[in-house]
Amino acid sequence: MIIETIIIVIYTIAILLIFMYALAQLNLLFNYISAKRKDNAPKFNLENPSEVPFITIQLPVFNEMYVMERLLDNIATIDYPKNKLEIQVLDDSTDETVESTATHIAKLQKTGLDIQHITRTNRTGFKAGALKEGLKIAKGEFIAIFDSDFLPKPDWLKRTVPYFKNEEIGVVQTRWGHINRNYSLLTKIQAFALDAHFTLEQVGRNSKGHFINFNGTAGIWRKTCIIDAGNWEGDTLTEDLDLSYRAQLKNWKFKYLEDVETPAELPVVISAARSQQFRWNKGGAENFRKMLWRVIKNKNISAKTKVHGLLHLLNSTMFLNILIVAILSIPMLYIKNEYAHLKHYFLAMSFFVISTVIFFICYWVMYRNIYGKGIKNFMGYIGMFFVFFSIAMGFSLHNSIAVLEGHLGKKSAFIRTPKFNINNLKDSWKNNKYIKKKPSVNVIFEGILMLYFGFGMYSAFIVGDQGGDFGLFPFHTMLFTGFGYVFFKSIASKV
Repeated sequence: MIIETIIIVIYTIAILLIFMYALAQLNLLFNYISAKRKDNAPKFNLENPSEVPFITIQLPVFNEMYVMERLLDNIATIDYPKNKLEIQVLDDSTDETVESTATHIAKLQKTGLDIQHITRTNRTGFKAGALKEGLKIAKGEFIAIFDSDFLPKPDWLKRTVPYFKNEEIGVVQTRWGHINRNYSLLTKIQAFALDAHFTLEQVGRNSKGHFINFNGTAGIWRKTCIIDAGNWEGDTLTEDLDLSYRAQLKNWKFKYLEDVETPAELPVVISAARSQQFRWNKGGAENFRKMLWRVIKNKNISAKTKVHGLLHLLNSTMFLNILIVAILSIPMLYIKNEYAHLKHYFLAMSFFVISTVIFFICYWVMYRNIYGKGIKNFMGYIGMFFVFFSIAMGFSLHNSIAVLEGHLGKKSAFIRTPKFNINNLKDSWKNNKYIKKKPSVNVIFEGILMLYFGFGMYSAFIVGDQGGDFGLFPFHTMLFTGFGYVFFKSIASKV
């Protein structure tokens, strides 16, 4: 009974942690629904030349052969007084794009655009290091940052800069859009997850004064805020989350603009999505490790903001809890049917069902705002939600390894997400020189887990003496499907 008791305890703790996270999401939903849409905040009048601040746009890039020209041509269309704008191309590239980028920048300079090509002899600090180097010579009072796959619209600065008239605001962050949302099932799933973050979570937190994060791109910083918060640091893989928390712990306010969309490209091949997910999830765990006591000890923020902040930093750790619940669910199925006197402990399973219902409701509000109401859209949402949930669980092993490395303090290099310049179904990624050719060894274990959850489905028919137990059958079916998708997609994308 010792092993059975340990399994039950660990399983129950993991489910309760997921339930706590679900309750936090529900609270963010209430915040989102009640958020005031009218904005009476003071704003700069950019029609008045004396109120137009100097802006620096930073473009941190690294080996971006496929999107570099698109990025530069797009940023040149930004509508802002040229005498109050400079552009820094922070180029850490190590391939032939350094030369082609320099050539393209020279052409843009001839048009009167103040654009500089800044290179380094090493990648110390990776993206954070490049941003910090550029900041040393930046002329702007405010620093806008765009990754290489982002395509801000010409009026982007005019819609964001005015909010800095409030001197307490250190960051203005905009919502990400997706230029290739419908390219494949993989891009649809990524868009679904990001849309939830950029509506429900960012608005839900920001509307009540809880901590949010600058998302690494498509946002703009007050330069003095960056300096006051301690400047960019490269000791985590999510330097954006790190600086965001340090700034807010020093009482800087963040402004999130849901109505300002900044289009970007989603990874179209699973190896790229995996590297991005690994960096984001490991970085989240690293920041929890770094920020835990700073948040707890801070006397200037409310208890509720602290709770939301810690759960925010623990976002990625939910993948570890999901993996634990998934793996232990099959032993739990057998324990339940072997020991009748323990059945009352299995009420814990209901908390997972309740959590799933909460996520279903929260994500529906987000989906409805994007696609509209109606039975047709709702039926489409049901299918998308369960596909998303299945594939998210299929990533749980990969992301849990990232989370564990982050919590344990294991350091790793900043692995950029390869870009593809994929805009429609006719575009292909297969000759992209930056794609990893070797599948991760983790893919083998994902295949094993697929078979393991297939056994869980089979077990539903044979356990107990009452003709089986199908309570966990839907859960195991989703896990089988999710791990199967990740396994086969990972293998197929390497050939």
